[in-house]
Amino acid sequence: MNLSATEEESPSTAAAAAAAKEVHIPAEIDWEMLDKSKFFFLGAALFSGVSGMLYPIVVLKTRQQVAQSEVSCIRTAFWIVRNEGFRALYRGFGTSLTGTIPARALYMTALEITKSNVGSATVRLGFPEPTAATIANAAAGLSAAMAAQLVWTPIDVVSQRLMVQGSSSSGCGGNLNSRVANVSACKYANGIDAFRKILNTDGPRGLYRGFGISILTYAPSNAVWWASYSIAQRMVWSGFGYYFCKKDEYGNENGVNTFRPDSKTVMAVQGVSAAMAGGVSALITMPLDTIKTRLQVLDGEENGRRGPTIAHTIRNLVKEGGWMACYRGLGPRWASMSMSATTMITTYEFLKRMSTKNREAVT
Repeated sequence: MNLSATEEESPSTAAAAAAAKEVHIPAEIDWEMLDKSKFFFLGAALFSGVSGMLYPIVVLKTRQQVAQSEVSCIRTAFWIVRNEGFRALYRGFGTSLTGTIPARALYMTALEITKSNVGSATVRLGFPEPTAATIANAAAGLSAAMAAQLVWTPIDVVSQRLMVQGSSSSGCGGNLNSRVANVSACKYANGIDAFRKILNTDGPRGLYRGFGISILTYAPSNAVWWASYSIAQRMVWSGFGYYFCKKDEYGNENGVNTFRPDSKTVMAVQGVSAAMAGGVSALITMPLDTIKTRLQVLDGEENGRRGPTIAHTIRNLVKEGGWMACYRGLGPRWASMSMSATTMITTYEFLKRMSTKNREAVT
């Protein structure tokens, strides 16, 4: 990928041709270049570690989303540690990790195959390279999210039930009982016990509760994120990226100064771009995520065994705190998505470089 920018050296040389600057970014690693066995094995190990680091933030976000009144993230964290112990911040992690590995495998496969095929097709249709890359990234994010939700929704339902277990027993400021919505009264010993009880009570539909709104949340969110990431990268590189690159001594031809970034600079730009895209995506999709979480973890006594409906969930949220109640947990989710995006994309790009069949081609 080549990006160029021009600038005037000084007012006295305004009439002269401005020196052109061009940044040579390492080529994109596509699906055909990857050693698949190494890609999936290393990916499982790397992303399991990343998930472990970020899991407590997900627990805090989920607790805030099921609360009937606003409770600060810090206060919630202190209450959980003081009353339930530090391990409560990792409640449901084993179940989540079990599902993360196959879900990530599906996600990465769909992502890379779609990106490669759509990217090639859009270029053949005559789209400019930047536009083709943005379209390919958006389509890849959409298909990857839809594929992963087939595995992730049941895992999400079980792990979130475990996350909020205990939040209805007591609470912040001495009594969170009155502050927590109608969390499932069922007590689960572990993920397997939760899976069995949900299946016995609600059948397979119980494990896929919120599947539709999960697709509506994650598919557009991923499409927006990957498209925004592609655009953000180009903005960062064209804006000031070349200031951090080393000048190529052999690349000054026809008045064009070429710059080549080292691996640290590439990773830094990828991380900043990912954080920007993650923040935008979190803000846009927050209300849908709050509704999805409540659908998956709350009992619907008024609706019998059918569970709460989307309309009923929205009415309860608005009744509890107006439309801003849909943004409860925005702070942890914003932080989680930005941190996760930065960590995930740098890990993912590192994984792709480590998994290439011919690593010399991309160094």
